[in-house]
Amino acid sequence: MSSRDLVLAALFAAIIVALGLLPPIMLGFIPVPITAQSMGVMLAGVILGARRGTIAVLLVLLLAAIGLPVLSGGRGGLAVFAAPTTGFLIGWVFAAFVTGYLSERFVRSSQSAMLQTAGFFAAAVAGGVVVLYVFGISYLALVSGLGFTKAFLGSMAFIPGDLVKAVVAALAGRAVMAGYPLLPARA
Repeated sequence: MSSRDLVLAALFAAIIVALGLLPPIMLGFIPVPITAQSMGVMLAGVILGARRGTIAVLLVLLLAAIGLPVLSGGRGGLAVFAAPTTGFLIGWVFAAFVTGYLSERFVRSSQSAMLQTAGFFAAAVAGGVVVLYVFGISYLALVSGLGFTKAFLGSMAFIPGDLVKAVVAALAGRAVMAGYPLLPARA
């Protein structure tokens, strides 16, 4: 990796951490809070691409593992990896990778602004919502004893907010693509 890649990954790790400063919102019927950090994962994927976006997320998780309060609500330490939300944290890695991978494939600088935004939105939904939910819901169902159906149905309350996050990520991805493209070009 170049120094530029490391700096960009660190910058987006900081953005993900900063989004954790917004207080989490608990819904009460499922032990998973609404946080803004999942939008940071989508942003890392659409703006940096698969490799650098994944490294940014891994850096945040490493900081959390060593005990820094970088997760929403000021959480950190190994205990966060033994909670019902651990599946979502693990899913962040794969969500950033898939979002970045699809962004690299769907979006070209030669496309119109509308097509670029639509490509970023599709990538953010596929990676930042679908992939993230596969990991998060599966782990939640297994660990909490809710069962897959109950965990799945409870998580559906998060879909509208996550779609709004995907729109914001798509618009940000498009703005960066127009002004200073960072997304790796694919042949």
